[in-house]
Amino acid sequence: MSDPPAPVTLVTGPEELLRDRAVAGVVAQARDADPETQVHDLPVAGLEPGRVTGLASPSLFGELTVIVVRDVAEAGEEIADELKAYVAAAPDGVALVLVHHGGVKGKSLLDAVRSSGAVIVEAKPVKWESDKVSFVQAEFHHAERRISQDAASALVDAVGSDLRELASACSQLVADTEGAVDRSVVERYHAGRVEVSGFKVADAALEGRYEDALRLLRHALATGFDPVPVNAAFAAGLRNLARVGGVSRNARPDDVARDLGMAPFQVRKARGQLAGWTGDGVAEAIAAVAVADEQIKGAGTDPVYALEKAVGAIVTARARRD
Repeated sequence: MSDPPAPVTLVTGPEELLRDRAVAGVVAQARDADPETQVHDLPVAGLEPGRVTGLASPSLFGELTVIVVRDVAEAGEEIADELKAYVAAAPDGVALVLVHHGGVKGKSLLDAVRSSGAVIVEAKPVKWESDKVSFVQAEFHHAERRISQDAASALVDAVGSDLRELASACSQLVADTEGAVDRSVVERYHAGRVEVSGFKVADAALEGRYEDALRLLRHALATGFDPVPVNAAFAAGLRNLARVGGVSRNARPDDVARDLGMAPFQVRKARGQLAGWTGDGVAEAIAAVAVADEQIKGAGTDPVYALEKAVGAIVTARARRD
């Protein structure tokens, strides 16, 4: 049996899945400490004054009580005042969980909860691709399974940005497969489902994956992606290679990012993609992308051909040796 949860927990942030998991974690901890735990899950909308205080009254049988109040940012003044008074003198035998969707709405209540010494659980948005890949790897680690980084990246490509869908896809792969999961397994299960952007195409080209780059490019264009931002992604990726390549690899990514005005994940990605590139190769690829830019914007007649030619030029330049 575990210790009971903290008297007050604030779960705050915009990521719904992480908020739900934090609430479920408090309930699970309470039930592990006391299997007879009573759980009351309340939306703040329509919540009557005194309801939370009444539910927190000592139970006849002495079992633990978990009270979850959701969307507290929308609490009216009377409910907010009741919750402030509660957290200032939280009773024993009760775990109050306040769920807030992030932002500054309901700030006075948030400030009161934070200053009370409550446990704070941050449900921060998972925005960057690298963070989503890490999320996938963590899901497999929690299931005592392993997924390679390129397979995790392929799963993010296939399923998309929604964290709940990513978690579901991880659970399905864990249930349907055995052993380590590599890229081929993901592609077999999610064939044809790829969320393509210009940066996906650019990453494949910069990493020398010619066939992948062409496949992603054709898929992106077939689903209505504009050629201009694809070529812009080529240019951005090559600029990052040139900028990061001029800095010592011993420098910390955060320091390099600050000095170059980049995000740390961009520095790490560029460092990973630099293998196989020379300075002359980067310059050659940049020149090819500049030509493609002119072709796409009116100097040529076939933007698709211009992009495919740029992909070939980038992959060839990467293989260049001085």
